[in-house]
Amino acid sequence: MPIYDYACSACGRHFEHMQALTKLTNPICPDCGSSSVNRLISVPGIVRSNNDPHNGKTCCGREERCEKPPCSTEGGCHRRH
Repeated sequence: MPIYDYACSACGRHFEHMQALTKLTNPICPDCGSSSVNRLISVPGIVRSNNDPHNGKTCCGREERCEKPPCSTEGGCHRRH
């Protein structure tokens, strides 16, 4: 289910609300209970399918991979030795 950002027109609180795409109704403000809220434009979350935590870089931040994998052992980079 997507999470939407809202701003309350009555008290100004910004909050998130999770709801199904088939039920896009305005939620009630958790602070003041007002139903006068506006959905905000927000940046979507991105899920990566790549398991590389360094986003294509080695443990020391370089683009090229180390000579022997893994590029780091016990927190240290092979290139730093």
